Amino acid sequence: MRIEIRGAERLSFRERQVVVLKETGYSTELIARRLGLAPGTVATLYNRARSKGYEVVIVVDGDPLRLFGEGDEEALDGEGGGEEVR
Repeated sequence: MRIEIRGAERLSFRERQVVVLKETGYSTELIARRLGLAPGTVATLYNRARSKGYEVVIVVDGDPLRLFGEGDEEALDGEGGGEEVR
């Protein structure tokens, strides 16, 4: 499983850092400590990044969650059957 940030090219370096940490579960306070910023600055960078319209996509390779069994591929044929989870 991996995380892709679509639209990251519209974000500054600092905004990308904050988005990656925030979207992987870090609190504003932890991000501030890690990057040496004030919590208010982290919040500003995150809100600015959100206003630029990035999108987080979780790509799941295979079936690590064991949600699908044999024969499910046939059921998904014609329904897209993609593995991206948003």
